[in-house]
Amino acid sequence: MVDAIREIQEKDIDECVDVIRASFQTVADEFGFTKENAPRYTAFATDAKRIRWHLLGEQRPMYAYCDEGSIVGYYSLALQDNNECELNNLCVLPAYRHKGIGEALLSDAFERAKELGCTKMNIGIVEENQILRKWYEGYDFVHLGCRKYDFFPFTCGYMTREL
Repeated sequence: MVDAIREIQEKDIDECVDVIRASFQTVADEFGFTKENAPRYTAFATDAKRIRWHLLGEQRPMYAYCDEGSIVGYYSLALQDNNECELNNLCVLPAYRHKGIGEALLSDAFERAKELGCTKMNIGIVEENQILRKWYEGYDFVHLGCRKYDFFPFTCGYMTREL
């Protein structure tokens, strides 16, 4: 496997959308999220228009893990005013999981966030996904709390990590 993380270009948007949707669909399947009960969940709400706005409108830094020219992992950083950033949509295609790609993307995100002047990284997760929460805790993220929204059939958990 070629270990290559690179910046996303506009021409990559459709492929990124496919990777995000396929990756988050496994969580939707596991927890019973559907377009009907969770239309704003990442697997259903992500489209090219949204990702294009994040890239070109917000100028959000976005990165892909590529294997033989194909995008198999992805993340973006939403920069915040207080030298903090939010890690968004860190994901790996199901066929590529458990090969260290998620860890490589997360390490890359830490380094790039620091280079951008961030001192803290925040993330929101599906609180019920305890495997994911434990994974992030293994990388020194601290759980801050939860919030239940009417438009999601799950609880949003919030975590942070000093950089």
